[in-house]
Amino acid sequence: MTEPAPVFASGVDNERLNAQLRFLLEVDKLKRVLRQNLLVDGSRRENSAEHSWHLALAARTFAEYAPEGTDIDRVTEMLVLHDIVEIDAGDTFLFDRVSTETQAERERAAAGRIFPLLPEDQAERARALWDEFEARATPEARFARAVDRLAPMLANWHNEGGAWLRFGVSRARVMDAIKLIAEGSEALGAYATALVEDAERRGYFRG
Repeated sequence: MTEPAPVFASGVDNERLNAQLRFLLEVDKLKRVLRQNLLVDGSRRENSAEHSWHLALAARTFAEYAPEGTDIDRVTEMLVLHDIVEIDAGDTFLFDRVSTETQAERERAAAGRIFPLLPEDQAERARALWDEFEARATPEARFARAVDRLAPMLANWHNEGGAWLRFGVSRARVMDAIKLIAEGSEALGAYATALVEDAERRGYFRG
């Protein structure tokens, strides 16, 4: 683990600050985690840090499609935290049946290591938000998950099938994945369905 620079500021709780710095230096590693989907322009694979930033911005942009009363600040906080576990667990491709079997266990272990790097109060909040996102038990978590599920679909459509074609993903499997989007946002679910129907017409699926 990278340690903070040994600098001490007067009038500051340096122990707390150093814990926060250790966490931020550690999560910088998320920039190295590559996802299976390409950038929209097809130039290279996206990394998980870029993905998290883009989702937070998407949640704010799509806020009008969230259920009434949804706390978008809480949604965006979840989205910048949810993939931090991939530093240890790696990115798990949605349609990889083998990797998804162990995903929850790997990611829980990562959450148990990484979030406690923060001061206790911040660690508890970060872990609670991560658990909330995973459980999908609140409107905020369901909307966050919907945005998270939609983003790679957009990238695959713009890359003429992208990872769908590379990994032989069928239309039926993608349609099944859309259920989670509709659960979080009726409007985004309807859009995702239309996107998949258009992708099928264009030949972006196998089987």
